Amino acid sequence: MSAVQAHLDSLTHDERLAECRSIGKKRQRWLYDAADGYMPIDLDFLVPEDAGDAKEVVHHGKNSLPVFTHFAKVFTRPEGDDVPDGELWGYNRGSAFVETYVGPGYFVTHLHDAEGELLVDYLRVPPRRPVDGWPEVLPNSARLSRFVYNGTQDILRGVSEHVSIGRATKRGKDMNAWFILCREPVVAG
Repeated sequence: MSAVQAHLDSLTHDERLAECRSIGKKRQRWLYDAADGYMPIDLDFLVPEDAGDAKEVVHHGKNSLPVFTHFAKVFTRPEGDDVPDGELWGYNRGSAFVETYVGPGYFVTHLHDAEGELLVDYLRVPPRRPVDGWPEVLPNSARLSRFVYNGTQDILRGVSEHVSIGRATKRGKDMNAWFILCREPVVAG
C-alpha cells in the first residue's frame, strides 16, 4: 500500500484521475481489501477545512458496474442551525440521463463504526439543497433511484492524499460493487 500511495501522490491531478479510471473491478476489490486499516480518513479528507462551508468538493469516481462507470460524488460541509455536528452532505453527479431518470442520489456522510473509515449513507438525505445549483433533493425511494441508492451505504477507506476506495452495501450486506474516488484540487474558500 505504501508503494501505491507514493505513486498516486507523485502524480498530477489529471494523471492521478487517469490512473484511477484505469482500475477495473478485480483491482478495485484488491485495493479495498488492502486499504483496510492502512490510512485512516475523516471528514476533512473529503472536504478539507480550507474549502470553506457550503462549497462543493468533487471526487471523480469509477465504479465496477458494467454501465455508467464514470461519476462523481460531490460533498459539502453544510451551513445552518439544522446541521448536526460530524456530517457532510452530498450527491452523485452523473450523466443527464442518470440524474433525470434515476435521481441525484443524495446522502449524508459521517464517521463509520470501523475506526478510520467513512460511511456514505443513502438511508438519510439532507433536509434541503445545501449548495446553489445542486439538483433538487429527492428521497432515494423516488424514480429509479429506489433500485440504485435506496437502502444503500458505501464504506470509504483511504488510499492516498487524494484517493479513496469504497464498497457498496445494501440493507447491511456487502454488494459485489466497488468504486474508486479521486478528489479534485481544492481552492480555498
